[in-house]
Amino acid sequence: MLWAGLAALVCGAVLCVIGWYGVSGERFAERQLPYIASCTVPGAALIVAGAVLLARGDRGPAATDETETDTDAGAEPLEGAPAPPPSAEGPLVRVPGGTLLHRPDCPLVTGKPGTAPPDDPSGLDLCPVCEPGPPASSSEA
Repeated sequence: MLWAGLAALVCGAVLCVIGWYGVSGERFAERQLPYIASCTVPGAALIVAGAVLLARGDRGPAATDETETDTDAGAEPLEGAPAPPPSAEGPLVRVPGGTLLHRPDCPLVTGKPGTAPPDDPSGLDLCPVCEPGPPASSSEA
């Protein structure tokens, strides 16, 4: 990947220089267009492609493994979302001034200061992310 990126960058730069040189020698725009179309535009595209290859080249095959792991890890919670995870035990919580009830392990409230069970959960809606149980069960606990 590194060599392909470098080669694309060099070829793109050479094409851009050739296109610039050809355009600079022509007075009329009609005679400049062939240089722009055949050298400058493809040269710019090669420069962009080379930059992308160089930026992604340092990740190599490990990026594919991480992507598969993230996809697999992301699929499990979506499939198991209706059932509360074991770490979601405890009363429903809300952030100060918030209008939603959350499970204690909800990513929207994890690590937020002042997260605590509400005094009166009747006026609060349920979080669409963690999908906690009905508020009646949290007020009984």
